[in-house]
Amino acid sequence: MSDVLHVLRCMGFAELSRIADAVGRAEGETESALIDLAVDGLVTREMGAWGLTAAGRAEDLRRTAAELRAAGAAGAVESAYGRFLVLNPELLDLCSAWQLRSVDGVAVANDHRDTAYDGRVLELFGDLDRRVEVVCVELAGALPRFGRYRERLASALGRARGGALEELADSMTSYHVVWFQLHEDLLVTLGRPRT
Repeated sequence: MSDVLHVLRCMGFAELSRIADAVGRAEGETESALIDLAVDGLVTREMGAWGLTAAGRAEDLRRTAAELRAAGAAGAVESAYGRFLVLNPELLDLCSAWQLRSVDGVAVANDHRDTAYDGRVLELFGDLDRRVEVVCVELAGALPRFGRYRERLASALGRARGGALEELADSMTSYHVVWFQLHEDLLVTLGRPRT
């Protein structure tokens, strides 16, 4: 149940299917965990989406801090976070390049008709992905729950390469959204606010 609570903390409000995908469990098992958490007053369901209560946020913070202490992994997570921060501006630039392009010196929405342009940006995403893989492996070695991010990032990139162009930066399962959740997880794990 702790993994479901923590994933929800990093996602914000989300539908069952997204939560199940993030934790790598079947929807039925995930829903059962969510119901148990709701009975405990830690999560709530509004308009088809699940989210944390104030008590759930506090409980996740407590559990995450205890997990980090028990694993003695603060140094490793801090080190990986430093390497992640180096890559973060590049990811943001790539998402911008995917969504916008310059035509005659003017930024316009990328309509994805220029396959050569999209191919170059996709290639740059692949290069970034190879570098973030090292960070994810290090994080998973420190705290195994971080291993799921590597799978989710690779899956989103694979879907984009397969033609689902929205899977880089424009869907709720996109590379960018998973990256954002990883960033949030690192901040929560280290007890830092998002600035």
